[in-house]
Amino acid sequence: MLTILGGGIIGSTTAYFLSHHPNFNKERDSITLLEATKIAGGASGKAGGLLALWAYPNCIVPLSYKLHQELAEKHGGAERWGYRAVHCGQVDMYGVLAKSKGAKDETNGKSKEDSVSLQKRTQKAIGLLRAAGVPKDLDWVAADGMKAYEEMGTPLTTAQVHPYHFTTSMAQLAEEKGVKIVYGSATNIEQENGAVKSVSYKSKESGEEQKLDADTIILTAGPWTRTVWKPSPISALRAHSVTIRPSRPVSAYALFTSIDMPRGNGKRGETVTPEIYARPNQEVYACGEGDHLVPLPTSTDLVQCDESRCQEIVEQVSAISEELRDGEVTARQACYLPNVSRGSGPLIGKTSVKGLLMGAGHTCWGIQNGPATGKLLSEFVWDGDVKSAQIGSLDPRKFGV
Repeated sequence: MLTILGGGIIGSTTAYFLSHHPNFNKERDSITLLEATKIAGGASGKAGGLLALWAYPNCIVPLSYKLHQELAEKHGGAERWGYRAVHCGQVDMYGVLAKSKGAKDETNGKSKEDSVSLQKRTQKAIGLLRAAGVPKDLDWVAADGMKAYEEMGTPLTTAQVHPYHFTTSMAQLAEEKGVKIVYGSATNIEQENGAVKSVSYKSKESGEEQKLDADTIILTAGPWTRTVWKPSPISALRAHSVTIRPSRPVSAYALFTSIDMPRGNGKRGETVTPEIYARPNQEVYACGEGDHLVPLPTSTDLVQCDESRCQEIVEQVSAISEELRDGEVTARQACYLPNVSRGSGPLIGKTSVKGLLMGAGHTCWGIQNGPATGKLLSEFVWDGDVKSAQIGSLDPRKFGV
């Protein structure tokens, strides 16, 4: 009897690989995925979804990147969860575009007056981009604001998925193989003679305390891991993001930025660093810096979104792209990322308690490293040890867990 605690990207990919392992027999083996609110309700549904061979830690990145390709080929990932290869670059820019009077904002319910943009893709503007080394098809950033462009990744080394669709697809594919999804908040892990025995949880439907017997429990609760298992050195960082429907289709680029914002609004000389990812469904994702201003709530559905922080992201990306400035803001959101508070992460593998495994602390690379984590945890369960990567440096027991 096996229970996975947490239905984010790590829990969902773990459920997938456990249920797709050749040693799994659904007539004999029981796998339960226990999720407090909804699948991909936290960061796994609100992340950027960038995949990269240049991510970290390098002991699992190549495996996970390859698994993303294989999963997309096997299950139609291009259509099902927006998998595609992308270019990635670092742009250093001046914020040069004033806010458009015609900018639309779907989230506040206000309709603003129409206006006609005066920005044009002149030959001079295109020449400025070429002079800065900007690729020809990256034509949705302001030419007169460009200081420098540096390539970080190509479609051979960088890709993307839509995190919510990928995570929910993994959970659904696991469910089709026999995994049972239960909704409730884990409250305690019971032990007997140094081994796990069961997990207690508060049912989402009834609110009553219930129990799941288990001889194997896998902790994949992201930033909530420590609330389930106190020894876990996992902390939480709040992050805000927005999605924008651009005023015209934009090319497949993920951009890391450094933007010198225009003077005014008390922000003279401020340099900001939002990340901007174009998605295949006529959507652009942008995120800003994290904060520790609001402590981690008890569940994903209680996460507070600071509207002013989201607006800052909108203003920042609008200062360098007419297409984003004149687009529709379709979502303003916040989530919490899981960090390892004592050293680097993530932590993947066995703990000091028999039958208790962990996959947590993936920082901003959870979507990228989810498949490898799930596969490795499935190998611990069904094969007794890992076969696909060398992950001694990620052993939770080295961190006192």
